[in-house]
Amino acid sequence: MLAQADVDVALVPVIEYQRTPEVSLVSDVCVASRKEVHSVILISRNTELENINSVALDESSRTSATLIKVIFREFLKRDPKWTTHSPNLDEMLAQNDAALMIGDPAMMLPRETLKVWDMARLWRNYTGLGFVFAMWMVRDDALDRVRRIDFAAARDEGVAHKDEIVSEYHELLGLSRESLRHYLDENISFNLDAELRSGLDLYFQLAHRHQLLEQVKPLKTVEP
Repeated sequence: MLAQADVDVALVPVIEYQRTPEVSLVSDVCVASRKEVHSVILISRNTELENINSVALDESSRTSATLIKVIFREFLKRDPKWTTHSPNLDEMLAQNDAALMIGDPAMMLPRETLKVWDMARLWRNYTGLGFVFAMWMVRDDALDRVRRIDFAAARDEGVAHKDEIVSEYHELLGLSRESLRHYLDENISFNLDAELRSGLDLYFQLAHRHQLLEQVKPLKTVEP
């Protein structure tokens, strides 16, 4: 919708910034993880990371699908076979060594009998940096209108209502209040600082190096 000018601004996987012309990023506000994200994971039943030869990618993933390819090609020096699938773990693992799952399905998986790699943790281990998954993006022809929106204040208002969010998702997903609170407090970061921006820059550079992006344009931000 953003690319087609149906909306002026949208919360978008960060990889799409490089694929969408004439857009800017809202500064300081993001969905990121500094160490472990918990909701973006690679899963296998019994295969070690260095022996994975095929991966099913969650069809709802864009930034994360590129991230896992970067990690394998740049750091593990391997390139498994990639397929795309709906987020059904049994079906994904029926013909693949591992599966990438994101969001609620990833958080709700019982992990006791599975091998699980947190994608933000892998990125941190190899780069020493946090990872940005999504940001607000603005069409350049709408910059004047969007500048009147205080995205940082909206973020802060949401953070101030974590207890209500935890209660809602406790009922919706059946996850414990403690795990949901930990997710919002410890796994997710909503402020784009210098370290996260460095991680974002490196991600784009490596994606381009491994031919996952045609070009890399500099980060262009809009201030409120």
